[in-house]
Amino acid sequence: MIMKKNTWAAKLIRTATSVLPVSSERHGNCNGCGECCKLPNACPFLRSGTDGKHYCSIYTFRPLSCRKYPRTKSEFITEKKCGYSFNSNKN
Repeated sequence: MIMKKNTWAAKLIRTATSVLPVSSERHGNCNGCGECCKLPNACPFLRSGTDGKHYCSIYTFRPLSCRKYPRTKSEFITEKKCGYSFNSNKN
């Protein structure tokens, strides 16, 4: 099921499935774009740094859905700016 939607229903699904492991096909690191923190509305804990990057003001206590986004390729709707990517090549 592909849910590339920026909706509250998609957010609910991402939250409910956040207890599941992150896909082994995910690679990269957070680049501070802040796009995931705007799904579907901007998080009240999202802050902007002087360097133009974004950060979480409750980083230590952030929810699992934030820690693991993007958990799978099907929920990855911020791929144009995000530092993460998915490799589906099997070795």
